[in-house]
Amino acid sequence: MTVFGDDLDIDEITFVSEVLRKLDRPILYSLSPGTSVTPAMAKEVSGLVNMYRITGDDWDTWRDVFSHFDVSRDFSNAKMIGAKGLLGRSWPDLDMLPLGWLTDPGSNEGPHRTSNLNLDEQRTQMTLWAMAKSPLMFGGDVRKLDETTYNLITNPTLLEINSFSQNNMEFPYVSARRSRRKEKVLPQDFAEGGMLGKRALSLITCKDPKANGWSTKALNQDLEQICWREKLEGPPCLYKRKPLLASGVEMIYKQQYEGTLHLLASDGMEICLDGSPRRRLTSKEFGGGSFSPCKWDANQMWELNANGSLVNSYSGLCATVDLLKDDAGLSEVRSWIATGRRGEIYLAFFNLKPEMTVISANLADVAKVFPWKNLKGVSCKYHEIWSGKSGVTKRWISIAVEKHGCSLFVLTCV
Repeated sequence: MTVFGDDLDIDEITFVSEVLRKLDRPILYSLSPGTSVTPAMAKEVSGLVNMYRITGDDWDTWRDVFSHFDVSRDFSNAKMIGAKGLLGRSWPDLDMLPLGWLTDPGSNEGPHRTSNLNLDEQRTQMTLWAMAKSPLMFGGDVRKLDETTYNLITNPTLLEINSFSQNNMEFPYVSARRSRRKEKVLPQDFAEGGMLGKRALSLITCKDPKANGWSTKALNQDLEQICWREKLEGPPCLYKRKPLLASGVEMIYKQQYEGTLHLLASDGMEICLDGSPRRRLTSKEFGGGSFSPCKWDANQMWELNANGSLVNSYSGLCATVDLLKDDAGLSEVRSWIATGRRGEIYLAFFNLKPEMTVISANLADVAKVFPWKNLKGVSCKYHEIWSGKSGVTKRWISIAVEKHGCSLFVLTCV
């Protein structure tokens, strides 16, 4: 398997690309995710492939959705969307869409549950994926496809944007104000990720020396902890335990996970650390683990090496501990813009805040990013696809957007 990241093998990717180029039938060449991807790396491989993953595995949490805004912006700014590729074009891949009927990260069972994203969050994800022209791949069970999910993934406007739009980019000229409607903010909006006091678990490549920071601490003859040994006040610790065999069925995993450990949040509670690779692949972002009931899943299996690295069996990444930054980064609004093949303009507002927010844009600012379009003094008909609202404006586009939700306008200006 070839990967894209700081562990890529450009010679291997080139060799495979040359083989595929000589075939008499088309084959799509896609790279799996590596670690710490950058647009500069993409410039090395984009001409050799058709698509390449630029994030870790995307699952159905708001933090996972949120993490894609910076990385998609960076690759758009670098002009990597639709760049020259293998026998055609290449596309930064934001990963599959975790919608509909799903399993759990690293699970050996399922699918058995619906997506944890609410409808507003699902629309936000689909709209960003479409505006960023990421390959659209459904990550749920198509045998159990509900009407709401079907209508979302087959929305004709989103598919039109994803397939035929151009000049796709983040649009920086938006303003925001709090909606007058009061809304209760739930604590869980800020509780996703593997938080340890005022710190957070991050998953990084095991080649990074920062990963070598774990050691064991004996509490008594039968009980040990694994602690982050950096000099922090009250260093975070996890309880160490060999995975328990609960039934004969689970014996099949014994050899596979020999030498691995379950890491528990506290002694006596069957809550274990997960390590699915929800890494934020920009320098300012951190990834996370989370705790869930202990199971024989690869994402809950860890191995402590002699060099102090703590390796996850599912992702192959290593755990570190970072100081938890203020969640102010989650309180943002974003916008994307693109042009359509019939002369229309697509304008998307994204409310990443934990409260309803009014987001606005001035048509004069649209002219700044599309200077070839004469928007001075013209009237623009608009249609917002999620609310169904339509109208005409000469200056402002403004709408109240639900928390974690989005709005998508189709503008026709004459």
